Amino acid sequence: MRFLRNPDPAQQAARMRLRGMIRKEARQIVRDPSSIAIAFVLPILLLLLFGYGISLDAKHVPLGIVIESSSPEAAAFAGSFEQSEYLSPHRFGTIQEAEQALITHEVDGIVWLRNDFEEKLLSGANAPIGVIINGVDANTAHIIEGYVKGAWLSWLQQRAAEQAGELNLPVQLQQRVWFNAELRSQNFLVPGLIAVIMTLIGALLTAMVIAREWERGTMEALLVTPVTAKEILLGKLLPYFVLGIGGLALSVGMAVWLFGVPLHGSLPVLFISSSLFLIASLGMGLTISTVARNQFVAGQIAIIVSFLPAFMLSGFIFDINSMPPAVQVVTYLLPARYYVSILQTVFLAGNVWKVIGLNSLALIVFCAFFLGIARRRMSKRLE
Repeated sequence: MRFLRNPDPAQQAARMRLRGMIRKEARQIVRDPSSIAIAFVLPILLLLLFGYGISLDAKHVPLGIVIESSSPEAAAFAGSFEQSEYLSPHRFGTIQEAEQALITHEVDGIVWLRNDFEEKLLSGANAPIGVIINGVDANTAHIIEGYVKGAWLSWLQQRAAEQAGELNLPVQLQQRVWFNAELRSQNFLVPGLIAVIMTLIGALLTAMVIAREWERGTMEALLVTPVTAKEILLGKLLPYFVLGIGGLALSVGMAVWLFGVPLHGSLPVLFISSSLFLIASLGMGLTISTVARNQFVAGQIAIIVSFLPAFMLSGFIFDINSMPPAVQVVTYLLPARYYVSILQTVFLAGNVWKVIGLNSLALIVFCAFFLGIARRRMSKRLE
């Protein structure tokens, strides 16, 4: 004969209290349009903005062409720029007109062929080509410089083929592009943007949750109930975790089906790593909410310590290796740095376990750290 053990009344009461907290928070989320907007509307707006409105690809760059002598060689060289999809040539009669156009930002660069270009070229002497580039934006200047060199090399190869010879270069460059063969900036930006979205959903929402309870006076009523501090934290953590996973699913779906970003890794790996980052962000937000009892202050702190670092220092847009050494050290303190690395690896390279494992381990450390601080600071006291 087996005896059925009666359930522990204390554990049963704890489960009931936790279910009640989760139900209360879920109803509050449904009744609060701002939470739904941050979880679903804001990701759509950010993805549309960065996916369509922001691009790091420099195409159709306006380039001034100055040809002082109408020779066949000069015309053929100028034609090499017109065949490029990255450049938009504009012809000018004199270098003074082109320089004025550069000053007024009508063009971003100038290619200048002097009147003795063909004569020196046919005589075997050096035929210099003048190139002037607007260096206000250093990145664009380097891109234009590369495009001009590419058009120049294309012209040399075409000229050698017309003369039934081979272009004699000391080095032959054979390049292959891995992971993003199309060189589309959307493939780089959209996965990183998911980290920013998850930071907003996790840190910003939860930072304002408990602060809103203090402002409305409902926290005092909650503290006099039998519910424990641990149950309060779990009751507020779990509903927003589900909300964040919904925002993740929406963001991944838009990235793959709307923007055509390849997903070479597996969805379970993406889900697990995203869950770790979301828990870390939720813990950060709960920690902030235990310090600030005002929604405005909590929101400002969340933006300063979570959103802005995730946007600027995570590698989402700016390469971390190009940052000053002191700033690179700071990036190791940001969970978004590790999550962005995981996202870009899973989307563009696949399940590279060395990268995923090390970064996931760092996210686990952040989860334990922030949840530990939130639990330590959360107590059923009015002070």
